[in-house]
Amino acid sequence: MLLTPADAARTAVPVQPAPGRAVLAALAAYAAIKALGLAVLFLWAELADRSAHRLLAERWDSLWYVRVVEHGYGFTLTAPDGRVLSNTAFFPLLPWLEEALSAVTPLGPADAGLAVSAVASLAAAWGIFRLVDHFYGPRAGVLTVVLWGALPVGIVQSMAYSESLFTALAAWSLYAVVRGHWPAAGLLAAFAGLTRPVGLAVAAAVWAGAYLALRNSSGTGNKNTGSERLRILAGVLLAPLGAAGYVLWVGIREGNPLFGYLDVQGAWGNGFDGGLAFARFIGGLIASTPPAGLALAAGVIALLWLYTRGIRQGQPLPLLVYSGIVMVLALCSSGYFGSKPRLLMPAFPLLIPAAVALARTKAPVVWTVAGLLSAAAAVYGAFWLHGSGPP
Repeated sequence: MLLTPADAARTAVPVQPAPGRAVLAALAAYAAIKALGLAVLFLWAELADRSAHRLLAERWDSLWYVRVVEHGYGFTLTAPDGRVLSNTAFFPLLPWLEEALSAVTPLGPADAGLAVSAVASLAAAWGIFRLVDHFYGPRAGVLTVVLWGALPVGIVQSMAYSESLFTALAAWSLYAVVRGHWPAAGLLAAFAGLTRPVGLAVAAAVWAGAYLALRNSSGTGNKNTGSERLRILAGVLLAPLGAAGYVLWVGIREGNPLFGYLDVQGAWGNGFDGGLAFARFIGGLIASTPPAGLALAAGVIALLWLYTRGIRQGQPLPLLVYSGIVMVLALCSSGYFGSKPRLLMPAFPLLIPAAVALARTKAPVVWTVAGLLSAAAAVYGAFWLHGSGPP
């Protein structure tokens, strides 16, 4: 356990693990939501005389991951404004898996990316369920999975993108943290760090859990404190290796070990400005298109409310650290603002307060809400991919 009795009054308390049928219910509900989204996408594509497969696996970031497989790192394109865009902006775990799967199956890299995403999304749903069930019970666990699958941009979970893979690694790392499996938590965090830059949020969550565990063990006089501390230290040291190692490698390639990766991202227009660019974007949208701008501002306020609600609800510190960092990095970075909903997708702990509230309502209400959200996500996902999409 990570928490002292004094913490229990203000922090989620572990409950009895759910039976196997609850896990199956969560995965079945998630698979049904994904199947609905794909069915609507393929039907929309058929009516629009477009290729749903191309939308899922052969556009935007998917192409860049394939370029890593086919050309290795160092491939660049020159944008019309003269910026040199490098594929070293994309972390390596997904293309490594695409290459490995292509080597042992008839799948090409793009289709291998779809296969990895499909398996990883189920693993993510399973990990999210286990984590939420551990503290809030199986009903809340199932509903958190449902809400995550029914996000408006949930179609990305079915694309050859890295969000599903990252979320799976993050969820299971967090679960290992709350169960006290420190080497596993650190190793999963390291792999998450090889998947996306925000992998450092997983490492920070491991560190937060380690802090609690060390504080608690020093106060209990545990006879196994020495060996336990070594395990905790192993997790702490492993956790940042993936993200830090890749960023350092790119920096060395660029001739600037500390800031080379930031230069690569800067060429793509990405950077961290504390949210100034996003605030100006919202302000401009309110001035030009008030309904859209006000809706976007309301969405940001809702995210902040969900986070504060999680604090008041007593979410464990590692979850709060993880979702807080994911949210800050998504909202406070410059770049293409249409990507922010996708970048927020791994912050699934933000959904826990809503899931817990739904879990307390009657079943007909719960599944009516879930059905409406799933249908809306399916339609929006098809509309989105046929439009601006999720660069």
